[in-house]
Amino acid sequence: MSKIVPLSDNIVVEPVKEEVSSSGIIIPDNASKEKPMKGKVIAVGPGKMMDDGKRSSMEVSEGDVVLFSKYGPTEVKVEGKEVLILAASDIYAKLQ
Repeated sequence: MSKIVPLSDNIVVEPVKEEVSSSGIIIPDNASKEKPMKGKVIAVGPGKMMDDGKRSSMEVSEGDVVLFSKYGPTEVKVEGKEVLILAASDIYAKLQ
């Protein structure tokens, strides 16, 4: 896959396509038409440029699993693989 290098406070996320119900049943991605709201961070930008010329620090890093706004991301296909690009402000939480 081509390397994606996000700029500013943008983040590239690989959407989580299947979910497991509380009883352990795997729910396939075609069972719901809603966009995924959970994904794995695969690239992080350097941070937003502040007025003083310094960059803000990013709160997520590669490998984090995050919850994000379903209306925020831009869908992009890179070499046939779907990824999402979103601003740091569209991320609600990290899962631990």
